[in-house]
Amino acid sequence: MLMKLIKLIIIAVLFTCAGQVIAQQKTDTTYILLKPDRVFDGQQMHTGWWVLIKANRIEAVGDAATITVPANAKIIELKGATLMPGMIEGHSHLFLHPYNETSWDDQVLTESRAERTARAVTHAKATLLAGFTTVRDLGTEGAGYDDVGLKTAIEKGVIPGPRMLCATRAIVATGSYGPKVLVSEADVIKGGEEADGIDGITHAVRSQIGHGADVVKIYVDYRWGLDNTAAPTFTEDELKVAVQVAKSSGRIVAVHSGTEEGMRRAIVADVTTIEHGDGGTPELFKLMKEKGIALCPTLAATEAISTYHGWKKGIDADPPAVKHKHYIFTEAMKAGVTICMGGDVGVFPHGDNAREMLLMVDYGMKPIDVFRSATSTNAAVFGLKELGNIKPGYLADLVAVDGNPVEDIKAVKQVKLVMKDGIIYSE
Repeated sequence: MLMKLIKLIIIAVLFTCAGQVIAQQKTDTTYILLKPDRVFDGQQMHTGWWVLIKANRIEAVGDAATITVPANAKIIELKGATLMPGMIEGHSHLFLHPYNETSWDDQVLTESRAERTARAVTHAKATLLAGFTTVRDLGTEGAGYDDVGLKTAIEKGVIPGPRMLCATRAIVATGSYGPKVLVSEADVIKGGEEADGIDGITHAVRSQIGHGADVVKIYVDYRWGLDNTAAPTFTEDELKVAVQVAKSSGRIVAVHSGTEEGMRRAIVADVTTIEHGDGGTPELFKLMKEKGIALCPTLAATEAISTYHGWKKGIDADPPAVKHKHYIFTEAMKAGVTICMGGDVGVFPHGDNAREMLLMVDYGMKPIDVFRSATSTNAAVFGLKELGNIKPGYLADLVAVDGNPVEDIKAVKQVKLVMKDGIIYSE
């Protein structure tokens, strides 16, 4: 009995000491000095700048001569590298993997939630190590609210991954979305939450927010028209109330749209971003510019799906879908629409997020504007007030890439260092 009591006392002391060590580690002031060849601060490129990190915040940034370096600072030399804000993926599906591996229907219908979560864990790590320290994840596609659990695990340090803006289930009109089966009586998992009417869509928005949604995702059109053509789903009134409810809670609204009428209704409803935008016209883009609605064009997804159907880029002529993407991207830029960087990753491999950035340059955007899109622009559109720029007081989410990506955009894939919240994940 005495020995058992002694063991319990020892265990209690050990736990107390461990708690003191953890507390000490959290309160210690640590400094890291990053010394790259150049710094892209979210707006412009600067040579000869250093960045000083204190704990999880940017303490100072600017010309080397202006930085006072504490004696205990850890110094990291980044010769030949460009330091930039941690990139922000604007359109991701961490619970999906490329459709040439497994079709979307089969992922939703036949892969267990455990398997899909296991895949999402590996996808989150790959995304982070590719230099994307934040993602806007626009729907679990049949995996319920598991994105919120994944986000929590990342925040607790259980697994490595980016900061997440979750859309949970996404909202679809009844009968419009998949998977669809020939047996009408079959009860199958849907890729989104079905809703109908003013009351129905209001309830769906509030329910998803209650389950942890940071952003509300709505499919304003889908392939449910005659002969499986794309057609609008929700009415203007339904969309207006959904946006009103979401924005009253401080949430932004992202909408999937591929038709002209769907986009028009979304613009009238005053959504925050339009994803894909394949129904865009010069007139609609002019309205988007006037109302401050951003476009997330997802060029990489269109090209990936075309390759899955047999297209060989650089060998075969561009298919109609790719030609149309060139058109809408060009027209949106002409109109001065805010362009968000987001590739619909999950359709193509996670960790290859920068594929979208290379295509944005290929489609006519200046590299410096692409980097603004992936950092400060996405941060502003998504309401991330302490991210997307390298400024004193901002969160220390940073990435260093080899070379100068403004001169050669492919350098963005040569990641040398990833820091999120002041913690280095690769060096």
